[in-house]
Amino acid sequence: MGNRGMEDLIPLINKLQDAFSSIGQSCNLDLPQIAVVGGQSAGKSSVLENFVGRDFLPRGSGIVTRRPLILQLVNNKAEYAEFLHCKGRKFVDFDEVRQEIEAETDRITGSNKGISPIPINLRVYSPHVLNLTLIDLPGMTKVAVGDQPPDIEHQIRDMIMQFISRESCLILAVTPANTDLANSDALKVAKEVDPQGLRTIGVITKLDLMDEGTDARDILENKLLPLRRGYIGVVNRSQKDIDGRKDIRAALAAERKFFLSHPSYRHMAERMGTPHLQKALNQQLTNHIRDTLPGLRSKLQSQLLSLEKEVEEYKNFRPDDPTRKTKALMVQQFGVDFEKCIEGSGDQVDTAELSGGARINRIFHERFPFELVKIVFDEKELRREISHAIKNVHGVRTGLFTPDLAFEAMVKKQVIKLKEPCLKCIDLVIQELINTVRQCTNKLGSYPRLREETERIVTTYVRERENKTKDQVLLLIDIELSYINTNHEDFIGFAKQAQVCTIELSGLFSIGHKLSSTKTVIRKGWLTLNISIMKGGSKEYWFILTAESLSWYKDEEEKEKKYMLPLDNLKLRDVEKGFMSTKHIFAIFNTEQRNVYKDLRQIELACDLQEDMDSWKASFLRAGVYPEKDQAAPADTFSMDPQLERQVETIRNLVDSYIGIVNKTIRDLMPKTIMHLMINGVNFIHSELLAYLYSSGDQNSLMEESADQAQRRDEMLRMYHAIKEALSIIGDISTSTVSTPAPPPVNDTWIPETRSENEQRAAVWERVTFPLLWLSMFRMNSEDPLALPTGPPLSAPPSPPC
Repeated sequence: MGNRGMEDLIPLINKLQDAFSSIGQSCNLDLPQIAVVGGQSAGKSSVLENFVGRDFLPRGSGIVTRRPLILQLVNNKAEYAEFLHCKGRKFVDFDEVRQEIEAETDRITGSNKGISPIPINLRVYSPHVLNLTLIDLPGMTKVAVGDQPPDIEHQIRDMIMQFISRESCLILAVTPANTDLANSDALKVAKEVDPQGLRTIGVITKLDLMDEGTDARDILENKLLPLRRGYIGVVNRSQKDIDGRKDIRAALAAERKFFLSHPSYRHMAERMGTPHLQKALNQQLTNHIRDTLPGLRSKLQSQLLSLEKEVEEYKNFRPDDPTRKTKALMVQQFGVDFEKCIEGSGDQVDTAELSGGARINRIFHERFPFELVKIVFDEKELRREISHAIKNVHGVRTGLFTPDLAFEAMVKKQVIKLKEPCLKCIDLVIQELINTVRQCTNKLGSYPRLREETERIVTTYVRERENKTKDQVLLLIDIELSYINTNHEDFIGFAKQAQVCTIELSGLFSIGHKLSSTKTVIRKGWLTLNISIMKGGSKEYWFILTAESLSWYKDEEEKEKKYMLPLDNLKLRDVEKGFMSTKHIFAIFNTEQRNVYKDLRQIELACDLQEDMDSWKASFLRAGVYPEKDQAAPADTFSMDPQLERQVETIRNLVDSYIGIVNKTIRDLMPKTIMHLMINGVNFIHSELLAYLYSSGDQNSLMEESADQAQRRDEMLRMYHAIKEALSIIGDISTSTVSTPAPPPVNDTWIPETRSENEQRAAVWERVTFPLLWLSMFRMNSEDPLALPTGPPLSAPPSPPC
């Protein structure tokens, strides 16, 4: 068997198998194991029972094995069995093992003969077994029986392929001797995944059931249909023996006697039988594990590194440690994490998406200004209201001068409109704060009651600060309404207005004034330009937005410019998504109905994320390109009176100038107010949260660990230590064990490829059936049963390769 470390490797692989199965995931390390494949009633179950020396597998007609059974045999002084799903229970009566397999199978698959790929893990300890890990797979079938699904054949085949396709899996191909070996389904699927034959071991069952005068000597000697690893013959109990509860030890003795007394097999009896098969599989699995050690070690090391951080807090865990029974340290850590997430000084920086303080900053400086512009800039509605205000101030008279009252009325109406975006900004910040609180309480997941109570207290406090903040913001707006300061240094005034009252503004004067004509780059990035298929279709370009123009290039190297669009008289509008589109789209158009690109009146720009689209819109605002509201003006919106038109234009410019001042002030004060009253106020976490927790109900319940967390900790630690132990043993083995070379290749072209049924029948007749019939007929007529024919047959079989 080699050194002691090698003997311990198979049980260690079993331990790793259990560690992965216990946490509900497949063994993604592809641990070395042996998969038993074959057709229904090929004798797979009998072979496994002979290994164990006990009757423990379900039997019956049709498909019996409906879930993979991972059978782990462990050499041990005491004899008992354990299931992974029944932790702590030892089965001494193997009839109960059979009943448990049937019950666990029905629990997942039901009683309708359906199948499931979820394995059952069974470990058998016995002094009569060698260390071995086998997987008993459902037998391959052709026809659905009863209420089985019609695609049962494909389901079983897919399940088998999932196991035997792994390079670390040895394939035990079981074929009965009383059928044509060339038509063996087990050998056929084995060749598909193992064309070189490095992982396939042939097993021939039911040798005692062959027709009188025939034998499988040439097959077992690997002459007729050779395999690289050869064949091993076994004789299982008959159905009569099974029904009569014939003892397996007696059956093994009968098997031994069969090979020693049979004239065709007695010269190779030492290489036949269940004990030899068990030893050969143990040796082959051990050698296979040794061959896969380098790859297994690499995967184990990667797995260990990924587990290091997760188990760091568990490695020195003591359930009764008094330091873990205090809330002070946990609450303090929660406060530190929350502060870091808001201030942006965290130890781990998220590179996938914005979070915490970064998202709040985006609300302050992109989302909030955009909401302000959307509400204020409605040109047609604004001019209509100014016209009505002037007329209503003058009453029945026709005024000669522009009335101040109309200006103040319009200013106050526009200032009142600021309340909605301001309150919406607070709501958005509140949502981000609550999300940040939940994110920071993830570390308290081990103590669900403490986490729940912490979230409740902090969220309640944030909601209380929300009301104060909203009251303060509304107070700021009321202050702006209380006094219209026309002496503000930035206000355009009547003197300055006289110089521009004859100019059509139509968006020229804007909130905070349009950026001066510079070539300062405001934003760069990828956007999808949507145009019709006839004109090139949708393509991605590298866009550059400046204060004067929007340009796009072939790529970010900015060498090949596709187009440059001036920003004069441009506005934005939203575009609804298409039926199959997942992108967010907005359009740019010219207010003077001119073409903006080739013969297009508007161009559509698409982003993958809503956040990207909002950010681009905010950048266009900085460049002076504002959204338009599609609102039709009433018929009497504009008067044909030139004097009224001049007055409307004058007040329009004055209102625009003053609202720009108010917006500038609000944009500056909103972040300050929210930070002072809401975000900085949450510093009560450091000073008051702990007191709130100690005064909130039962203290012991707050520190109760969740059952799921305790189970996860145990499983993670078990897997962590199992991997470390495996790496330790692998390190010892790899330095003292010499690998044995694989058997030389043989001619396995006889295993059928995918052909038609007629071609398969012809091939079987030519290569197998006819030579066997000819050979058996000759021996029946010969006095010496071991004699070979001297004359050539009618169609001699091909000479086996060396």
